[in-house]
Amino acid sequence: MNATTFGILKRPVVTEKSNRLREEYNQFVFEVAPAANKIEIRAAVEKLFNVPVTDVKTMMVRGRIKRFKRGYGKQPNWKKAIVTVEAGHSIDLFEGI
Repeated sequence: MNATTFGILKRPVVTEKSNRLREEYNQFVFEVAPAANKIEIRAAVEKLFNVPVTDVKTMMVRGRIKRFKRGYGKQPNWKKAIVTVEAGHSIDLFEGI
């Protein structure tokens, strides 16, 4: 691994769509390090949450352009991972949400 396990997963993404994915398809959404690949993300989730991972999908999310006073600024790009966990398992981090 080129990064530590804790450096790969930055934060969970909690939106209406991610909640629907969690309830219907047992998928969990995380913001991850831009340099992390699918193998590292899978290993990090399995190690941190002790759940078997069946699939990992990643995508780069473009930062939005926002207006600041008299000019424009751009939010940074970030990487998102959708992690599918085996049926019957769950990540406890999302249960209280």
